[in-house]
Amino acid sequence: MTPVIPGFDYQRVPVADGVTLNAAVAGTGSPIVLLHGFPQTHLMWRHVALDLAADHTVVCPDLRGYGASDKPTATDRTTYAKRTMGDDIVALAGELGHDRFALAGHDRGALVAFRAALDHPAAVTHLACLDVLPTLDMWDVMRGTSAAVGFHLYLMAQPPGLPEQMITASADAFFGHFLDIWASDQHEIPADVRAAYLDASRNAVPSIVADYRASCGIDVEHDQADRDASRRLQMPVTVLQQDWGAALGFDAAARWRDWAPDLRHITVAHGHFMAEQAPGDVARALRDLLLATSPHGVTG
Repeated sequence: MTPVIPGFDYQRVPVADGVTLNAAVAGTGSPIVLLHGFPQTHLMWRHVALDLAADHTVVCPDLRGYGASDKPTATDRTTYAKRTMGDDIVALAGELGHDRFALAGHDRGALVAFRAALDHPAAVTHLACLDVLPTLDMWDVMRGTSAAVGFHLYLMAQPPGLPEQMITASADAFFGHFLDIWASDQHEIPADVRAAYLDASRNAVPSIVADYRASCGIDVEHDQADRDASRRLQMPVTVLQQDWGAALGFDAAARWRDWAPDLRHITVAHGHFMAEQAPGDVARALRDLLLATSPHGVTG
């Protein structure tokens, strides 16, 4: 049986163009939506979600193309654009009765959250991004031999066909590789949860690849257009991040500050899967963010 977040109600919520998202919902109080990363599902938030649900309404969806959510065929470049996936999340929150909500994302989910916050500043009150850079900056810093750590980004950016075939041929080895090398402690992802991640990913290869392929094309175009127009995030922003700068030779906080004038950038010693390794620390950081108000009325 697939694991669930205990005490959460599971719903299938229509969002757009016939796409329905699977979402786990619990709690009362001000709403916060938690978006998962790769190669995972909403289950990565299981500990943090239970903590926050004590005094907040918590919504944990599977992203379009992942987990138990719909996986539409990528008929054009927009199907898995982060703008489209961000629109899904705003529509999901609206369907659940939340016109304004806080938003936190990890990894791929953080890129969706970033785009949703830029595109929908009236809806997203607070933003947290865990262990990513915005897409435009990510491609800029991945240079030379250091880019080897992101080999999957380049593989899945290739035209349709070969990446899907290669990954499908050895899906558990491919997705399991990242669960292994990105975990600081193998015990932070229990066997049943790991099996659920692998099963979900194995059954979503085309949509996962399409998500990554969009990040080498239309997502970059959207970020560049916003940078050219000097659009920035208007809400309080918290970023929790490993010390990427030391490894790749750049100032991660400065990169984020270009996008987020009201920024709290926290360098952490936890591994990539920090919501599972150190859920108490992540929950505290999110609670601190939710108490923040933006003092300067940033305009985009």
